[in-house]
Amino acid sequence: MDFVSIDFETADYARESACSIGLVKYQNGKVTGTYYSLIRPPVLYIRPDFTDIHGLTADDVKDAPVFADIWESSVKPFVGDFTLVAHNASFDMGVLRAALAWYELPVPRLRHFCTLSMSRRIWPEFKYHALTALAKQFKITYNAHNALDDARTCGKLVLMAAEKTGNTSGLEELAAATGIRIRHL
Repeated sequence: MDFVSIDFETADYARESACSIGLVKYQNGKVTGTYYSLIRPPVLYIRPDFTDIHGLTADDVKDAPVFADIWESSVKPFVGDFTLVAHNASFDMGVLRAALAWYELPVPRLRHFCTLSMSRRIWPEFKYHALTALAKQFKITYNAHNALDDARTCGKLVLMAAEKTGNTSGLEELAAATGIRIRHL
């Protein structure tokens, strides 16, 4: 099973305010690479209530690259043609689209799959489907709201769901088994 799991943390409610990104590449169901970067948001301010969630402050990101700098040099090459996987993909894909638009970068033709929707279909017996709740349910130890750890945990959920459904060959089969569409960015 090949995919790249992705997670963004943001500085505030504006989708273009990405302040960190985590990517984990899976090939044949194994982690083959990771990428993490802090990102300087367009406005150098992080709401205190957002800092309470992810722990990042404006001081942490003041010397970080802006999204445009990491997109062409690191993120885009890392992702390549792989399908993106995110927990609550509408949020992360919204951040990606907004960051690309802010810096007037072309939107690539990427595909994405949502593990939040997937988890609701695969594990309907669970009351909560937030990433932290699922990690607790499956005893996955991780640092919640660290973009790289969130991406890694999201990827683990895909592999667990694939195993449970017997659809371990690819995301297309898992999507078909769960009735969750693979969408385009």
